[in-house]
Amino acid sequence: MTTDFQKFDGSKIDWAKGDGLVPAIAQDARSLRVLMLGYVSQESLVATLETGLVTFFSRSKQRLWKKGETSGNVLRLKDIKVDCDNDTLLMQVQPEGPTCHLGTVSCFGDESAPNLSVIADLAATIHMRHLLPQHGSYTAKLFEEGLSRIAQKVGEEAVETVIAATTKSPSLASETADLIYHLLVLLEASDTRLKDVLRILHERSQIKKNHD
Repeated sequence: MTTDFQKFDGSKIDWAKGDGLVPAIAQDARSLRVLMLGYVSQESLVATLETGLVTFFSRSKQRLWKKGETSGNVLRLKDIKVDCDNDTLLMQVQPEGPTCHLGTVSCFGDESAPNLSVIADLAATIHMRHLLPQHGSYTAKLFEEGLSRIAQKVGEEAVETVIAATTKSPSLASETADLIYHLLVLLEASDTRLKDVLRILHERSQIKKNHD
């Protein structure tokens, strides 16, 4: 089966501007979190497209460098785009393990302050638990029990959330977190991406703006 990146046409890339190298941003295809920035040569781009594993050109070692060649934390290419100036690449990837050599998800650090990226990161973690089940993992256990059980759990958590809201219980935030988690598991089990949901929400918000 032909994947998105195999259709990529790199003929427009302006290699001369960066003396044969162009910066390439690696972005998690599921969470959309920016993972790292590397540099790509024509040769390393060919290797990336042929193998499906992101390969950079190491400026310090002056050679091709497959991300994860030592750690095993490879980046599997899912899609690739070139920017409007034809001198920067955006690689959407599926990371296998932490991207940064410091052990963090992103080379830009793992944010400690909670924000909406937590949901995207959680969706990515759930996806990995689906691909690589871990013994004792509640998420893996849900996938083993199947879609019907996961859907049932979503229903149970939704009811608990409604009860917490109508009774003005201080547990509303906790119940909502449980509901969101189980919804993300349901999406994963149904082979539906979080970004598909976000796309629909974005489209609806644009429609609303146009009618305001």
